[in-house]
This record gives sequence, C-alpha cells and structure tokens, in this order.
Amino acid sequence: MSSEETRPTIICLTPVKNEAWILDRFLQCASVWADHIVIADQGSEDGSREIASRYSKVALIDNSSTTYSETERQKILLAAARRFPEPRLLIALDADEILTANFMKCPEWNTVLRAAVGTVIYFRWVNLRPDLQSYWSPDSYHAWGFMDDGSEHNGFLMHSPRVPVPADAPRLRLRNIRVLHYQYIKWERMESKHRWYQCLERVNQPSRSAIDIYRQYHHMNAIPPGEIYSMQKDWVSGYEEKGIDMTSVREEATYWWDREVLAMFAQHTPKAFRTEDIWGVNWSGLLKKTNPNDALITYQDPRSPFDKLLHRWLRKTQPIYHKKWVKLVDKTLASFGW
Repeated sequence: MSSEETRPTIICLTPVKNEAWILDRFLQCASVWADHIVIADQGSEDGSREIASRYSKVALIDNSSTTYSETERQKILLAAARRFPEPRLLIALDADEILTANFMKCPEWNTVLRAAVGTVIYFRWVNLRPDLQSYWSPDSYHAWGFMDDGSEHNGFLMHSPRVPVPADAPRLRLRNIRVLHYQYIKWERMESKHRWYQCLERVNQPSRSAIDIYRQYHHMNAIPPGEIYSMQKDWVSGYEEKGIDMTSVREEATYWWDREVLAMFAQHTPKAFRTEDIWGVNWSGLLKKTNPNDALITYQDPRSPFDKLLHRWLRKTQPIYHKKWVKLVDKTLASFGW
C-alpha cells in the first residue's frame, strides 16, 4: 500500500461465552493482524473475561442479554467497533476461528486492505478434523468482512450474517486466505453445541421439520472421503514462527450448552424435544453433575419406539442424505409431522 493511501483501522469483532478452551490462541493470532479486538462477553463463567483482559488490543464489553440473538450481539459489536477511527475494516470471527497465517505473505491481503468503502468480504471455512492434520472446506462463502461505510446491520436470530451486507455492495471473495475452524477438533464438545442448536430450533421454530433440523446439525457425519484434504503448512506456520501454539486446547469438565438444554427441559418438558436426536446422553446424570440441588429430578427418554426407529434411519442415511430416494422418504416422513 502506497504512502498516499490510508490504511484502514482493522477491527476484529468477536462474541464470547465460555470460550476459555481456545481463547488464548484466538487472541494471540488475532493480535497479529488486528489493531483492535472487540470482545462482547455474554456472562462467561470459565475465565474467558480474565483471559481477554490480558491482551492490550482487546476492548472488552458486556452483552448483558439473557437470551441468544445473533442479531443483537452483532449490533453490540458493531456499535463498539464504530468508536474507532475511519476508515475501518471489520472482520467478524468467532473464538474458534483463526485467519489462516498465509495472509502475512498473500497478495490477497493487500487487496482486502485496498477494498473500496462498502465492500463485503467473503471467506471460506477450513473445518479442521480432530487429528489437526486434515480438513474439509465447504464451497460456501461467508460474509465476515466489511470495509465499513456505516450501513445498518440486518440479521437473524441464528446463523446470521455477522457484518452489514447491503444489497448493492461490492463483493470480494477470498480464495487463498481462509478461516481455520477449530469447532470439530473436539467432537464431544461440538456434539453438545449441536444438541443445543437442535433444541433451540425446536423452541424458536416449533413447526419446523425434525428431519430438516437433524440433517442440518449432523452434516459433519456426511463428508465424503474424497472431500477430506491435508492441511497446508502455511496456514499455521506464520503463527508458529511467532511462538503461538496452534494445536493444544484447554479441557472442560462440562459444556454450557448442556446446561442450557437442561434449562429448556425444565421450561418446556423433555417431551417437547422427543423428535430431536439428543437422547444418547444421560441427562439426569448431567443434571446432578451440574446442579446437585436438583439431584432428585430424573429425565427419561420421551421417544416412542417409532421415534427411535426414525432416528436410527436418519443416522444410517446421513452419509447419503443427498440421494433422491432418501430425500423422497424424508419428504414423506415430514408430511406425517416429522
């Protein structure tokens, strides 16, 4: 970038709730490329706030909401980011997402920095597998960057755009710089999160097909072997050369999503979630572990034999859910209330 051009202030926008398992790595990596990191914490109880407060580039703010809304949390983050000087480059990442280290030498990064005001910047995920040596990368692009022009953010309750996406905005799709997604390196943790997602879908969209919900939140069980690739060394080497540990994570005794599901049981009863495939968990044991005061409460599997049969069908067919005959059966079952 020439001296005649003004480099934008680079601001990372990140929502946090109990992310101590990986937050140090995220903040170390984000500190390499961001001028400021806005962390909106929503009641973390695992030391996330203390971790964030150790980093000089972090602006730690509160998301005081007691409910889950991606629209509201992004508005909170945007409002805080817009206190920094213009021009502003906004990059919105979750705590389990790391910008690939090849940005340090990749010409695409200069293209990003020179993007016109109002440009929406799209990234692709690199979904790391538990071995941390292989990954799959969906073809879809995600609007996670924005050369800020002050546009209003319009989002959804779940799986929302993280930055403003004006209808007539220029688009920049990055092919070489990607986002390392660590969610799938801890399979048990990921399954806890996806159980919560399924229950939240049922609460927020009670008429939605259970089959549709299942297929969406078990997509990771349907990755063809031919779509699994070996990691590129330059995606992490630049960080490792700076002494950043790119592999280890902190262990957790329990997952907050399971506690949220138990709260949904208390509010709606377990029967309200009988169509969700979440019943391979000892919920009564988890309740005793997380809240000994409720030790006398027990939760039984509310599914009928037919419900259990359908869940076996869904698990069996998930790797081939895209086949026409499977879709036909799914559609037929959905017409009967599934």
